[in-house]
Amino acid sequence: MRIKFWGIETAFFFLLTVLPGKGLFAAIPLASTGVSPQEDRSRVIAAAEQYQGTPYLYGGTDRQGLDCSGLVYLSFRDALGIDIPRTTAELHAWVEPIQEANLMPGDLVFFNTTGPLSHVGLYAGNGKFIHAASSGQETGVIYSKLSTSYWKNTFAGAGRILPSGDSIGPATKPEPLPERSKIAGDEPGRFHLGFGLAPSWNSLLENNSAFRGAVMQAGVFYDVPVLSLPMRIGLELRPQWDTALHVFRMPVTVSAGFKDVIRIFAGPAFAIGSPVLNTGNETRRYTGGNSWLGEIGITVAPFSFELSRGALSFYGEIAWQSYVKDPALDDDRKADIGAALRVSTGVQYILNL
Repeated sequence: MRIKFWGIETAFFFLLTVLPGKGLFAAIPLASTGVSPQEDRSRVIAAAEQYQGTPYLYGGTDRQGLDCSGLVYLSFRDALGIDIPRTTAELHAWVEPIQEANLMPGDLVFFNTTGPLSHVGLYAGNGKFIHAASSGQETGVIYSKLSTSYWKNTFAGAGRILPSGDSIGPATKPEPLPERSKIAGDEPGRFHLGFGLAPSWNSLLENNSAFRGAVMQAGVFYDVPVLSLPMRIGLELRPQWDTALHVFRMPVTVSAGFKDVIRIFAGPAFAIGSPVLNTGNETRRYTGGNSWLGEIGITVAPFSFELSRGALSFYGEIAWQSYVKDPALDDDRKADIGAALRVSTGVQYILNL
């Protein structure tokens, strides 16, 4: 689930597009390319139909595979020689907003599927639209109906690129595209910076405090499609202070996962101090603070908020740390597992570059 601050986006869009003399986006709708608006619209739909049956591929821009905004991009480029924004979010910010009742063939329809503004299609008339579907009974470039319950429930608006009729003036060359929006889109090859802060909690340790310490994280991430899925890989620093073991640790981890929703991480760790745990009954000493596989874990961020140039999310994290008890000590499974197991909850911000 992803939640969006609609008020922030609305204010951002207003500042960039409405204030006199301050608009950064091209004039929409574009003028006819030389035939007629109706003919231009028909050509765009016909171009999209040429890709029917093409499989879905995240980031794809050819007949080997297409994603939703890739289909829209190619349809306008093939039919009219126009380069339009490449991502769903950028298209939404660039088009002229219209009501669903005013849709004409060649207009764009937007949906909140896997997240806000995560899907786009070309309206083709008679309540149908053509799009590149990533899931469902059929995938790839297909026709669907807006009246279907799924698309009706996820519908997020419509927009216009081409004029609605012949009353528009003579053909003009489309204005240059604006600087690319920094809103997250669905294209691969994008870098991100991530920052996070989280308190850590006692898991199985027997003492009077639930608070165990604090964990920070700072990383750089890169989006890349894997088997048509939008995957994100990263390199992270995770400095942490453990009050239970009285040690400072610096894991350096490599991570991979599904965007910023879930990721698995692992890597070496470097420690300052000797890990010592006071259970109340005894003092237990550990080794392994410095290890080539010092930390392995999983981060889950089910709720996030689109904010400015990125997303703010609340996350939970479970990690296994490479602490090994002194061989001279008796077994205390609960204490030893508690020493090695880290549970954290906090906030992170992923900045789109």
